[in-house]
Amino acid sequence: MPEKKEIKGTIERISGSLVVAGGMEGASMQDVVHIGELGLVGEILEVNGDKASIQVYEETSGLMPGEPVVSIGEPLSVELGPGIIEQFYDGIQRPLELIEKAANSHFISRGISVPALDRNKKWNFEPRVKVGEEVEAGDILGVVQETVVVEHRIMVPNGIKGKVAKIEKGDHTIEDIIAVIDDNGTKHEVKMLQRWPVRKPRPVKSRLAPNVPMTTGQRVVLPCSTWRNSLRSRTFRFRKDSYSAPVCKMGAGSDSRLRRLR
Repeated sequence: MPEKKEIKGTIERISGSLVVAGGMEGASMQDVVHIGELGLVGEILEVNGDKASIQVYEETSGLMPGEPVVSIGEPLSVELGPGIIEQFYDGIQRPLELIEKAANSHFISRGISVPALDRNKKWNFEPRVKVGEEVEAGDILGVVQETVVVEHRIMVPNGIKGKVAKIEKGDHTIEDIIAVIDDNGTKHEVKMLQRWPVRKPRPVKSRLAPNVPMTTGQRVVLPCSTWRNSLRSRTFRFRKDSYSAPVCKMGAGSDSRLRRLR
């Protein structure tokens, strides 16, 4: 992978959660930045010359013009791998329980940095392919029993294909190399940990249209799916008063039906 290109600037203006930084020539929109001496997390919204407008995802009180701003040269991303199911996260995938332990406080300390997934815990990896098999992006290399009911499937990362040159069974951390894929002499090392930009859709072979209504027992559900395979444009009407359940108008082929959510 190419090396991260750090760009360093300084704060020029602060308005609530918006920070304008100068000296950011070469930075790109949607890049993650660390702001101030505390290293608050933010994201570049706009670049105009050497000035960058930054959305800060933490409290900005106490920040002052002249403090450093560092772009790490990559977009806001999430970590995917075993351990993601058992954690509680905030909106930028900070693990709340681990932060509580690290900060020794029930509140999130500003600028605190804790990996989203545990780097030390070992998971039992069970291969589902053998050495010499041809694989491509999305193929299942193996599985990890993450919880009693959740089987975490480790797949070939996007953009990688070739023959399985090596696959490791047993207990591994998410940063251990569990497979090597040979693409005509180019070897790709695969780990259980993968990072993915949050604003980039995950690739899929096909998308399934919703065709079954979701009955939850809640007063208001948005959106409601149609009953059958045909997905028609319909008007959704909900009653939000405290005396009656919401009613959703849904198309079902050539007729329309009303379904009361109880």
